[in-house]
Amino acid sequence: QVQLVESGGGLVQAGGSLRLSCAVSGSSFSLNAMGWYRQAPGSQRELVAAIGNVGRTIYADSVKGRFTISRDNAKNTVYLQMNSLKPEDTAAYYCNAGGGLGYRSGSRYYTEGSSWGQGTQVTVSS
Repeated sequence: QVQLVESGGGLVQAGGSLRLSCAVSGSSFSLNAMGWYRQAPGSQRELVAAIGNVGRTIYADSVKGRFTISRDNAKNTVYLQMNSLKPEDTAAYYCNAGGGLGYRSGSRYYTEGSSWGQGTQVTVSS
């Protein structure tokens, strides 16, 4: 059974930084693509960033240049470094495992997997 445990959320002022972590157990972590999603109240869940098993990445346009996704296969952990945070980044952030990173019509895309973490809240004050 795959377990994902997120950490690192919190309250930060606009312009600040946070680093989210997602520790994965119970799966062949190094073989899987991983994704970070977020969901704000009243909004649909959206993909923030994803990383393939060899490190290829994709980002939502709204976070490009501010967020960085990375992984440490030795620690079975994926990270989301969030810089220059804005109030509109406020949301619950979820880690997703077991997905796939593909390439179509000149663009990469992430297909979400079936395993989710419990979420960690990020609140950015103005």
